Amino acid sequence: MLKIEANWIDLRYLDALSNQNTFIHRLNPCVKLIAALSFIIAVTSFSKYEITGLFPFFLFPAVLLSLGNLPVAPIGKRLLLVAPFVLFIGIFNPLFDHTPITKIGSIVITGGWVSFFSITIRLCLTITTALILVATTGIDAIGSALLRIGVPKIIVVQLLFMYRYLHVLVEEFVRSTTAYSLRSFHGDGVQFRAWGSLLGQLLIRSIDRANRIYQSMLCRGFDGEVRLMRTSTLTISDIGYLTFWMVFFVLIRFFDVPELLGKLLMGVF
Repeated sequence: MLKIEANWIDLRYLDALSNQNTFIHRLNPCVKLIAALSFIIAVTSFSKYEITGLFPFFLFPAVLLSLGNLPVAPIGKRLLLVAPFVLFIGIFNPLFDHTPITKIGSIVITGGWVSFFSITIRLCLTITTALILVATTGIDAIGSALLRIGVPKIIVVQLLFMYRYLHVLVEEFVRSTTAYSLRSFHGDGVQFRAWGSLLGQLLIRSIDRANRIYQSMLCRGFDGEVRLMRTSTLTISDIGYLTFWMVFFVLIRFFDVPELLGKLLMGVF
């Protein structure tokens, strides 16, 4: 249970990184959000058999990590946390897609393996970019940017509440499992037959806790509006940042840069 709490603390640590004062952190949140969404759309628009065309996209998160002065370890830990889900999504592709794609020596590479690696690369790129966006912008500023680009307020508010109060649900879960362990004579964790009642109690306690939180918010004047302590305006740096990355994404999406570089090198040597 301590691992669950430690992982959530790490996630809040990424949000705390947004208080730095680097070039990336000072950019307009809307600009950073649009650039990240454009990156995700460009990455996911490739065919399922594309691998080499995705390599130039690694430049975007690498530049953000460098200019944003972000530690690599927390980003890597969050990425490893979702690795099982990534593997689960694509691991069955080699079992169903036996279309020959290429051949290395006597080994035939099927389309299932190619699509598996392609999905893995794309998910790693998109998830890493989302984590970097949180670490350089902050969840509150991201919510404000979502409102400015036209996302309905109810969705943004629910997203912010889910992020802010997910640790409350984790706390209730840890408390319930700890209470069960203290009253259990087995000492080997929660028994399978007890999970139904345990989850039911967790649901009841979470609903009760949510009602108390909501009443507290109403007493403090909450009216559904998302307000920030600081505002940001559009500057020349913001326009240059967005223009550069949009042009870069278009170029590497519609031109096979690795193939062009390979032909150029072969022509030189």
